[in-house]
Amino acid sequence: MNKLFSDTGLRWLWLTLVILVIDQVSKYWVAASFDYRETLSVLPFFNLTYVHNPGAAFSFLAGQGGWQRWFFTAIATVASVVFLVWMAKTPKHERLLSIAFALILSGAVGNLIDRVLLGYVIDFLDFHWAGYHFAAFNIADSAIFIGAALMILESFTSKEANKESSKETNK
Repeated sequence: MNKLFSDTGLRWLWLTLVILVIDQVSKYWVAASFDYRETLSVLPFFNLTYVHNPGAAFSFLAGQGGWQRWFFTAIATVASVVFLVWMAKTPKHERLLSIAFALILSGAVGNLIDRVLLGYVIDFLDFHWAGYHFAAFNIADSAIFIGAALMILESFTSKEANKESSKETNK
């Protein structure tokens, strides 16, 4: 069992737990410190704004009758299991991919906790420019985005590494 954690991407589960704690603590702080829809201007382009999101990214399906809570809960549960399995199957030398999986897992679980306990996800990071506000989001959403970006980056860097090793083999 110890070898499973030391020789695979599961060695990055600590990162999942750290980001998950930061996500949950930040959401708890916002909910305890702000009234619903209250806004605090932090920078000319950034506010803290406490909102509920019963939908998915960009409030997709937020206005539905409540069924989306369980739909997105199921999706997050399945995704969490899939990413955990992928981490267990990823060799430890594939560090970037393992970190990407750990970040996505933390975000999926963070938002899953909100959906199960509250029926919605707490969002509070509100970026804006020239009167246009990007959809509010949270730390879990950020972890998912960064993890997905790292997966894309890794796909390019692993292709380059494979090309280099193929050139070395053919010499």
